This record gives sequence, C-alpha cells and structure tokens, in this order.
Amino acid sequence: MNPNLNWNGLSKPFDYMFKIILVGDSFIGKSCIVAKFISEDSNVCDSRVPTVGIDFKIKTVELNGKKIKLQIWDTAGQERFHTITTSYYRGAMGIMLVYDITQEKTFDNIAKWLRNIQEHANEDVEKMLLGNKCDMDDKRMVSKERGESIARENGIKFMETSAKTNINVETAFMTLAEDILKKYPVSNNTQASTYVDPAQDRNKEKSKCC
Repeated sequence: MNPNLNWNGLSKPFDYMFKIILVGDSFIGKSCIVAKFISEDSNVCDSRVPTVGIDFKIKTVELNGKKIKLQIWDTAGQERFHTITTSYYRGAMGIMLVYDITQEKTFDNIAKWLRNIQEHANEDVEKMLLGNKCDMDDKRMVSKERGESIARENGIKFMETSAKTNINVETAFMTLAEDILKKYPVSNNTQASTYVDPAQDRNKEKSKCC
C-alpha cells in the first residue's frame, strides 16, 4: 500500500503529528502565545481569563516539504490543576517552558517546571525556554542574560517573545517543530504513535475532577 495514502486511497492530510505542551505560571501569556500562533487576529490577547485545566489547539505547518500537524496543549499554571496538567506531559514531543520577564517569581519557578518535566515527560522530549512579554522592556525584572544562562545550563534553546506584538511567536513554534522533526526523520507510524484524542483526554480529566 502506498504510504502516502490512507486506507480509502485518499492522500493523507498530514505527514506527522507532534504533541507540544506549554507550561509555566498563571498570567504569563501562555494562552496568548498559542492564540497568536493559531490566529492572525490582533485582539487575541485582550482577555485576562486564566486557563482552567487545559486547552487544546491544532495548526498544520509545512517543514522540509512535510506537512506537520501541531497538537498544542496549553496548561493551567495554578497549583490546584497540577495533577491534571502533569498527566498531559506523557507522550509530549516538545515542551515550551514560559515565564514573564516582568515577574521575577515566574522565572524562579522555571526550576520547578523543569523538575515536573523530568518526573512526568519522556526523557527525550525536546524543550525550549521562552521569556514572554519582551515588548514591556520598561517593566523588565529578568534580564535576557539570565534566561540565556538557565537555558544553557539545561541544554535547551531560549527565545524572548511577545504575544502582544507577535515577536518570535511563530519562530519559536517552528524552531521547536523542526528540532522534533530532526529526532523523528522518517516514520510512517509517527502520526499514529503521537496522536492523542482530545475527547478521550477530556473525559479522563472530568473523571479526575469528580
């Protein structure tokens, strides 16, 4: 059977599916980063409503001639959702750790999020550190050098982003996806092995909440 065709003979809508998770404290702009990547709407970051549990988005991009479906999970930063959100680390191929450059505590907590990843994620998961809200340089509490330093110590890539002004948002996702693709060069089973059914995961989430 032609690997580029599905069971009914039609072309596959994508070649690979990558599960990506965003983690970090509340009110640092994780949801805005996802929304800005998914939508061109300039008003997507006007809301200040925190994510409850977990949110889910999909976007298909093209890399090296391959169609990559990115399954993006935006996790809640509140401690009370910790048990729910850490369960989504399983099977993640990429994780973005996000902090707010105007809130030093969110940067200090990156060490905690790194420990969570070490405990709950796959050992070979690709990681990236993002210092968000770089458009607010007048309120900066965390220097770019400190971000670069902790990223270097942990052997991961680092970028400063602004969801509000769309600085490095697409670059961050595309760079992470490209790094994942390098680890999984050719496998016709990739889309099956990395796919997580949102409905099934939400049902699990509900059962944990009851």
